Amino acid sequence: MTNVIVKPLITEKATLESEKRNRFAFKVDRKANKVEIKKAVERMYGVNVVSVNTLVYGGGKSSVKYTNRGVVLQPNNPWKKAIVTVADGETIDLFNNI
Repeated sequence: MTNVIVKPLITEKATLESEKRNRFAFKVDRKANKVEIKKAVERMYGVNVVSVNTLVYGGGKSSVKYTNRGVVLQPNNPWKKAIVTVADGETIDLFNNI
């Protein structure tokens, strides 16, 4: 599968996790599994991945629009997040291409 990793997630919580626990967050393809994510991170960044945790966000019908045809429920755009733990002594430099 190509394009498993969509982009790295740079938030306050993700940055703190990367500094303290060697855990990095990525937005990934929704159909990707943990093995594919692990191989993609190891190939892209040249590190050894210890574990991968995934979370799926969205997908529910929560956005309400009031139109001339009545109330319309609009589905959210679902996406998947992967939290990757890297081996001790290794790190991923997410800011080298800015």
